[in-house]
Amino acid sequence: MTTAAGSGDGFGTTCWWGFSPALDLQRECGSLAHLCLSQDELPEFNILLVGSVDGRHVLRTMSQAHRWPQRRINFYIVENNPEVLGRQLLFLSLALESPEKMGLQEKSEMFLELLGNSLIRSSTAAYLQEKSDLFIHYATNPAFQECHLEAVDMSALKFRERDQLEGIFRLWRNPDPQAFPIARLWDLRVRQYLGTRYDARRGVCDWDLTMKLHERGAKSINGREYSRWRDTGVAFELREGIYDTPNKTLASGRLLRHVSPRGEPVPARGYWGDIATGPYIPFGIESEEPSLLATVNGIPAKVGEGLPSSSVQPLEPHSCGGSPHQNSILIHVNLPPEPSCPRPIRIHFLPLNCTAQLPHKGQYQKCFHLLYFSCSAKTGTSPGGNFLPDLRKEQAAAFLNQVTDMAAGAGYVPDGTPNGQNQAWARFQHQEEGLADPLCH
Repeated sequence: MTTAAGSGDGFGTTCWWGFSPALDLQRECGSLAHLCLSQDELPEFNILLVGSVDGRHVLRTMSQAHRWPQRRINFYIVENNPEVLGRQLLFLSLALESPEKMGLQEKSEMFLELLGNSLIRSSTAAYLQEKSDLFIHYATNPAFQECHLEAVDMSALKFRERDQLEGIFRLWRNPDPQAFPIARLWDLRVRQYLGTRYDARRGVCDWDLTMKLHERGAKSINGREYSRWRDTGVAFELREGIYDTPNKTLASGRLLRHVSPRGEPVPARGYWGDIATGPYIPFGIESEEPSLLATVNGIPAKVGEGLPSSSVQPLEPHSCGGSPHQNSILIHVNLPPEPSCPRPIRIHFLPLNCTAQLPHKGQYQKCFHLLYFSCSAKTGTSPGGNFLPDLRKEQAAAFLNQVTDMAAGAGYVPDGTPNGQNQAWARFQHQEEGLADPLCH
């Protein structure tokens, strides 16, 4: 499978959320009758995720594991920067919180804040600081991490990567809002991106939404919320509260040359992520409940307030303002309801950018039953994706052709389209005869 992970001016150099909906990967894989049995006599299903960035496929696959025969599922996660790994650890830890500590509704709302808001509530910031203390111990003491979050395996990470994670968690723990002045950083990114169009940014926003995102299948994204996010970076306001604390999980480093008198790369911390599409695609444009996607005159007619899959109900239109275009965006979050994994599931964090080395390690040869690659995971290619406003349709089509050629070179042929309402995916089936390990290509 392949999907866009974002690049280019509007999408920055650090990808914080996916530009395709979350998938139940067991559903997408088709027949799994050939799986070998693990030591506990359960069929073992191994999935490699390269550049998935936000853990959405892990969360949805976990939350819907009860629909399938019992299997042991191993997720192997490869990313290109430690900040993304840190966020995935945060989201997994949040999803697996004890129900006695945090209810499912509160989990869902906090998840959305941390996923896509530049500013968060003080209660969410307090939770982040509390978890950062714990994560520092996870990064520095593998035995402690194994004892307290057994669903996650961080043993493959290098010492340098653990040190990087520790530094990231210390930033998250820092209560000083000036450590990451996101409001100023966001505005600088928007001004740089729009240039002379900055004063007409509302018109640009409306065009990108209606003529691009809506036309490409993301019709549930609401204009008011999308405009607010483009202006401020605040995507979700899910309950009464003040959103005024920087979300430090969106901070990352980047080497800049123009700030150095000698033109040498200088590290700078800032917001280098998406300012064009938004964090709505992973959980906001598809639902198994048709009424949640109902429209009136082409406008979304329902409100989504972070409902988990176990409590999906038709919701009434927003009472403020009265007009359909003021309704909130649908958010449909699937989080596991229990403090432990619902089935035997293990999430393995592999070293950064290690995909090319995997075929040379015996334990990974002929290991994986499903391979997922984001479009940004393969260097040397132009960006592609259905929900990237800066890309023209012919560019996306050219990228799909390029991906198809790359897949053919690795022994894969097109295999229809995934179950869903969008065109954000390309799916390929491995040919059976006479082909080497696909990771070697």
